[in-house]
Formats: sequence, structure tokens, C-alpha cells
Amino acid sequence: EVRLVESGGGFVQPGGSMTLSCVTSGFEFADTDMSWVRQAPGKGLDEWVGAIQRRGTTTHYGDSVKGRFTISRDNAKNTMYLQMNNLKIEDSGVYYCTTDPNGLGTRGRGTQVTVSS
Repeated sequence: EVRLVESGGGFVQPGGSMTLSCVTSGFEFADTDMSWVRQAPGKGLDEWVGAIQRRGTTTHYGDSVKGRFTISRDNAKNTMYLQMNNLKIEDSGVYYCTTDPNGLGTRGRGTQVTVSS
């Protein structure tokens, strides 16, 4: 069974930092390009945050997070990370990791990030 568990969310003030984790099981993580997506409060549409190639050597980011967010992975631990710096109020939402570089794959239950003063 494919399983993804996101964690690390919570409350943070604008300008702060936070790191999310995505622990996976049930598939060949090291052979899978992964991505992060998010849903803003009250909005049902995903925003693609970024993706990482299976070996971790290539990453891509959405324009709204470029330069502030960094995606990384540890294939030995079947885990992907999202380092978020200089957080803004508009970064609030539920963050999901997915088994597809375009955000269309299987996802976990998500982790809530709230940026507020």
C-alpha cells in the first residue's frame, strides 16, 4: 500500500521558517519524482509548490515560492523535505506531498501551515 505522511506544520509568524517532512512507504521512493502542493484556506484548488527529481539533483519551484522554499530528499530514509523560509501570510494552507512531479499522484493527509502575526 502506498503511504505518505506529511508532518512539521504548525503556526509561524511572517518572516519565519519551517521544515515539512514527507515519510513514504509502499513504493520505490528512490525511483519516483515527487512534488509538494498546497491548498489555501477556503480554496479547493491545489497550487503546485515544487518538485524534485528522483535522484534529488534537480528541483523546480512555483513562482510564488521560488527563492524562499527548498525541496530535498533522503532516498535512504524514503523521505522528502520542504524547507520554507521568509514565510508569508499567503503561504498558509494544507501542504501535501505527492508521488508525481506535477502534483497529480497519490498524496497523504497533509499538514497544516498557518502563517500569522
